[in-house]
Amino acid sequence: MLTRVPRPQQSWTCPKCLLHQQTRRRLVTSSKTRGAVAAARVADYEPASHTSPSTTHDDRTLRQIFDSPSIWKEFSAKNKHGKNAGLFQNRYLTHPAGFQEFASMTLAKCKKIVAAVLSYQKTSDLKRVARDLDRLSDLLCRVIDLSDFVRSVHPDRKVVAAATEAYGRMFEYMNILNTTTGLNSQLKKAQAIPEVYASWSEEERTVAAILIKDFSKSAIDLPEAERKAFVDISNEIAVVGNEFVENMGAEKPTLSFESSKLKGMDPLLVRQMTRWGSVTLPTVGMPATIALRTVEDAETRREIYMANRTSSRDNLQRLGQMLKRRAELAKLSGYESYAHMTLTDKMAKSPEAVTSFLDALAKENAPRVKDELSELLRLKNSSGGADDGIKAWDRDFYTAKLVSAQRLQGKRTPDFLSAYFSLGTVMQGLSRLFHRLYGLRLVPRETLAGETWNGDVRRLDVVDDVEGHVAVIYCDLFERQGKSPNPAHFTLRCSRRISEEEIREESEQPNSLFASAEEAANDGLATNINARDGNALYQLPTIALICDFAIPPPSSSANHRPSLLSFREVTTLFHEMGHALHSICGRTGMQNVSGTRCATDFAELPSVLMENFASAPEVLGLYARHWETDAVLDLTRIRERVEAERRMQGAEIESQVLLGVLDQRLHSSVPMGWRDGGKGGESTAVYQDVWREYSSVSEPEGTSWQGFFGHLFGYGGTYYSYLFDRAIAGKIWQDVFQRSGMGAVDPESGHRLREEVLRHGGGRDGWRCVGGVLGDERLSEGGAEAMKEVGRWGVHG
Repeated sequence: MLTRVPRPQQSWTCPKCLLHQQTRRRLVTSSKTRGAVAAARVADYEPASHTSPSTTHDDRTLRQIFDSPSIWKEFSAKNKHGKNAGLFQNRYLTHPAGFQEFASMTLAKCKKIVAAVLSYQKTSDLKRVARDLDRLSDLLCRVIDLSDFVRSVHPDRKVVAAATEAYGRMFEYMNILNTTTGLNSQLKKAQAIPEVYASWSEEERTVAAILIKDFSKSAIDLPEAERKAFVDISNEIAVVGNEFVENMGAEKPTLSFESSKLKGMDPLLVRQMTRWGSVTLPTVGMPATIALRTVEDAETRREIYMANRTSSRDNLQRLGQMLKRRAELAKLSGYESYAHMTLTDKMAKSPEAVTSFLDALAKENAPRVKDELSELLRLKNSSGGADDGIKAWDRDFYTAKLVSAQRLQGKRTPDFLSAYFSLGTVMQGLSRLFHRLYGLRLVPRETLAGETWNGDVRRLDVVDDVEGHVAVIYCDLFERQGKSPNPAHFTLRCSRRISEEEIREESEQPNSLFASAEEAANDGLATNINARDGNALYQLPTIALICDFAIPPPSSSANHRPSLLSFREVTTLFHEMGHALHSICGRTGMQNVSGTRCATDFAELPSVLMENFASAPEVLGLYARHWETDAVLDLTRIRERVEAERRMQGAEIESQVLLGVLDQRLHSSVPMGWRDGGKGGESTAVYQDVWREYSSVSEPEGTSWQGFFGHLFGYGGTYYSYLFDRAIAGKIWQDVFQRSGMGAVDPESGHRLREEVLRHGGGRDGWRCVGGVLGDERLSEGGAEAMKEVGRWGVHG
């Protein structure tokens, strides 16, 4: 498709991000005119530079703007009394109606490109097709990505309505383009001409292949009647899939017990659920989860477990209908199954390769699971439990008892570590880490009037020691009413080379909103010269990071307590910054392969790898200090926390293997034979078969948990991806960052990762990236054997 709109970047176990990228040094270009324009605008705004007089000052300010309300108030007040610069400095977006102006201008540019591509006949013109279609995709994404983000975060309803309207207009036009057969024909025609193909760069060839596959997935090659059927089925899947996700619930929504049956559960919670002497327990949600962890009576736990794992029949039918329609869609498109169709452009390539990975991982993980179950069984036997092994409803209960016993052995409260992790020091630590590994710094930058959607948003310019200003990050990290609690990474603008032709077009049609043609070519957002690409002008990755960290209450004390993060929140922030790092470093010349725009089963690798740095002693030594005393963190406390969190990691990995296998089985060709959408029974049979084959603890007959597996809709056929990237990240961590004398802060290891993985974005095959960073050419070709090898590595850390 012409817009490769990124899906939410969620780890398949807990909500995570979205995706995209951009920025650089000064508005300097190769012409005298550009230089004069840049100099004239310095008084208005000057991006960060590696020639800043005091790196130490930037480092100190970075901590202060997140930790000190008074310093942030003073810092953020600068430049706020001038002319409205527009959201993200997009000059169109100074008022709600600007979204329509932005969309209209963009549509005009798009239509001009489409007309040109459709008219190409000469070989010299056809050489432009891949780059022209990439620019077309970029123009669409400029509006769609930014508008989609604004409508989800902006507090002004008028702005939200305007952004939604712009989003809808561009999305509708995108759908028209994705079924415009002439564009597909011209691209294929160009690719088939040897002279044209030979003239293309590796990026152009990759983008052409991506777009051709995406056109194919839109059924553009099918006869008209079949293409209509494809659209109809796709629309039905979208409707039924959303209904499936929105209506997940248990067949028995509640259970009733005498309060004595819930002994062990928090009495206050039990009292809240008690009416007329009877306790009504919801079977889904936190109360049921707490009950399974704390209720002492095994039979009561069994009853709760059964209800908690048995989906409503109506939703099982929705699931069956969605899966059957997906199987039909794949067959219509010429694929054996939906999994085969969705995996063609992933690292795995086929369901068979995914299964080989999951099987190898399950085998590697089996001894760990066995040891964990033995530990739970010993605890059960010593606690007077029945001598009947570990049942499905026992696992959470005895795991919770183990964790509780471990905490009681410690002398510190669970949040003891947070005193060493103020948000400002963590951001400071990330900047110091990035500088040591990649020569990148996070530099606080005052925003202009109208640039951000909320007064709490901090802007950081990413500065490279050699290349200068390379990206912009807008950090919206504090909680507020109505804000989503889920951490996320959004790319609002991708990296892309801006051609001289584009600049010339802008100069021929002057726009009073912009000070120069270069500025107009990127709508006012950040640009810079890319020395790696012949000093060409590049639009820079522009990123938004969203978190929901608590704001401490106001204090009259001079020593105001900053926002303190739990260690889990620190790890989450490192994860999201891993996505941002991919966007920052993946400064490709074409937006379809920039930053995180890569295969789904490769996208989580940088972010998962970053989680390892959060607990590394060398990294903690860069910043972890007590917010009040500046005392150094006792690193044994972090080691204890990490060991505690990994104590039952075998069970967690096994659960993810189970879900990965279930996802593959349900997206095989099997649903083609289901009648009436399956009515739930067929998918339940698949679910029970998978648990019999892969689970170390027997699942009782009668459960149908697949009806709660909402990711089947969003990540159909690719659920394995997060486990896959965890295995690769663990291998890179051990073989690249732990075998150096400097460990996690070794610049040579950072350079290796940046050059072999990060800088390519999605423009290089993922297997070549993995083989390159690990120095193992056998992996570079990928295939089922390479997938199996990754499974053998296991998931560690």
